[in-house]
Amino acid sequence: MSLTPEERAEALLKELSLDEKIYQVTGDMYFEVDGDYDNRRNPLCGSYRNPGHFMHQGRDVPASPREVAGKINKDVRASIEAQPHGIPPIENGEALHGAQWGMGTNFPQPIGLASSFDPELVEKVGSAIGEECAAVGVRQVFSPVVNLVRDCRWGRTVETYGEDVLLSSDMGAAMCRGLIKNGVIPTPKHFADNYSYGGRDSNYSEISERTMRETILPPFKACFDAGAESVMAAYNGWEGVPCGANKRLLTGILRDEWGFDGFVVSDYWEVEGINESHKLASSFAEAAAMSLKAGLDVILPFNRFEEVKEALEKGYITEEELDKNVLRVLTAKFRLGLFDNPYVNPDEADAVVRSGEHRKLALEAARESIILLKNQGVLPLNKDKIKKIGVFGQSAKLIPIGANYSGPYKAPWQGADAPTPLEALEAYFGGEAEVVYCRSADIEEVAPSCDAVLYFTSILEGEGSDRSDLRLPSVSAHKSGEDAGGLIVDEAAQSIDDNQETSILRLSEANKNTIVILQNGAPIDMTAWIDKVPAVIESWYPGEQGAKALAEILSGQTNPSAKLPITIPKSVGQLPLFYSYKPSGRGYAYCDNDGRPLYPFGYGLSYTSFEITNPKLNLTPRGADISLDIKNTGGYDGAEVVQLYLASHHCEVLRPLKELKAYARVFLKAGEEKEITLRLENDAFCYYDADMNFGLHDGRHTLIPATSCEDEICRFEVRVKDGKIIAE
Repeated sequence: MSLTPEERAEALLKELSLDEKIYQVTGDMYFEVDGDYDNRRNPLCGSYRNPGHFMHQGRDVPASPREVAGKINKDVRASIEAQPHGIPPIENGEALHGAQWGMGTNFPQPIGLASSFDPELVEKVGSAIGEECAAVGVRQVFSPVVNLVRDCRWGRTVETYGEDVLLSSDMGAAMCRGLIKNGVIPTPKHFADNYSYGGRDSNYSEISERTMRETILPPFKACFDAGAESVMAAYNGWEGVPCGANKRLLTGILRDEWGFDGFVVSDYWEVEGINESHKLASSFAEAAAMSLKAGLDVILPFNRFEEVKEALEKGYITEEELDKNVLRVLTAKFRLGLFDNPYVNPDEADAVVRSGEHRKLALEAARESIILLKNQGVLPLNKDKIKKIGVFGQSAKLIPIGANYSGPYKAPWQGADAPTPLEALEAYFGGEAEVVYCRSADIEEVAPSCDAVLYFTSILEGEGSDRSDLRLPSVSAHKSGEDAGGLIVDEAAQSIDDNQETSILRLSEANKNTIVILQNGAPIDMTAWIDKVPAVIESWYPGEQGAKALAEILSGQTNPSAKLPITIPKSVGQLPLFYSYKPSGRGYAYCDNDGRPLYPFGYGLSYTSFEITNPKLNLTPRGADISLDIKNTGGYDGAEVVQLYLASHHCEVLRPLKELKAYARVFLKAGEEKEITLRLENDAFCYYDADMNFGLHDGRHTLIPATSCEDEICRFEVRVKDGKIIAE
């Protein structure tokens, strides 16, 4: 009779020596993979940062997928042959918005994917990323990022799915499903809260357990429910203990409450930080023991065999305690099929990576991620009338992928058929209109003669680059490769060569048809110029095919349909600002500000118009249904995202003024009409009471169909009494 993965892992564990066990909870990474790499690499570790991430530096032509697959196969074989029991390693890497071991298909950054409000699309993206990872032998990825953004000064906002619990849960789960179906382990991060005061990365978390359970934890739980078998602990501390050594999180909540039976990995150098940054442990050996005993299973990024062995010798941790960690790692490897099929076919890798199908999907994802924020009759540009287009801003000459997690180590991402915005505009309009690129110094000379002018913004942000100012940076802004987190992102050295706010204002004076295209990962303070320009597009970083999608949207070939997954404030002084806040005892404004955002969560314009009528409420034993008729009453085919919010009151505890509980992305041809139904399960009405018991407690609730959190269609009132939902 064949054994289950769990049974095989238990049987193997009994045969391992103590040294073999220690190696299974250690990982390793090598920055240089040429020269004497084969001799330097220790083949006994249980996990490795795959060598593909480091194979492209210093080369005129990047390593091909076939080369990467061959290199990983060689490493896997070396480990299996060196292991007394032939245990294969897990080859891991990053895959935030594309397989980052090399030049994989580059999709929109997660903040853009979230703007689609389309989990089915995100699952397809996850599947494509999974295919491109599995094709070369990368079997675990450190994504998705499901931390919520409640203060957009956080430099890693671009990596997230925004501010909303439901949207982040849906997007994270969809990405996990896509990866898993291709035999790749997703690793949601960073468990559990990863920034604090002022949006500062990895600062100590002051949030309460109530806030943790109501907002921070649900997206992680959704990923585990979708099948994720790994998770990455966060750098920060919570309730007095670093997350990487926090037994309350890693064992109490994760395993005992949720039944998670996967394995936990550290963030890079996180265990070192328990000793060096948090100063909770007196040595690395003590920090390692604290982490392993708390429920962390793999220490990354470097081999720490000697320190873990020291922890055992000094009695900081016992072999029986270590066995729990090792068993979880071995079980994952058996479930993944590494023991039975440890190698990939390099001959197939080139056909999979950046296939025509994947590039087509990248274009589709870009189309759905770009938001039209403002349009006073300027867009779309009429190809029959536009004869000259002026293009300004240095980002017009860059492939719009963003620096974060977009390329391998010390090598820029490259890909055929991946144009810059300028190239895409020239290709699209070139036969019928003159497209000219100019420096901002030439605005007054060139802009008046153009039928329309486009300004592409630039901003410095990302991991290690939190912001205290949301305005567009000017000529003084510079970021070097050394402070760009080059291990994780590509060489992000960049300088801003323009005073962008001034240039936008000058353009608006020189040409009434000024269109600003934002390229960014977090909200921008637009107050200095928003009233002066007639059109603004939020493109985020739309990926390798994003420039094509932008050209299509500018021309009207594609109708914009994306919605904001995050609130855009008027200024940094409003932060933290998000839509689902709890009641204030006095008000929400300042003496010089009404407290309202510039653009609310869920907002986004279209070239067409929609009419939503005939709303009906139907209560069922499992919850509540809202049905509506939606009609495209304009001249363009397009999609609308209908949203359903819940406002709760007269409950046992304070509840957010409004929360997204359901949504539907609906595509309609011009003149077409459909009936849609938004369904809420009973869980949508549940909350934690004063004693932190989650359930269907008494209270009154308002159901609000809307097209943004502020653009309501109607309201329905219901009441929960004695565990039943009743219409008011």
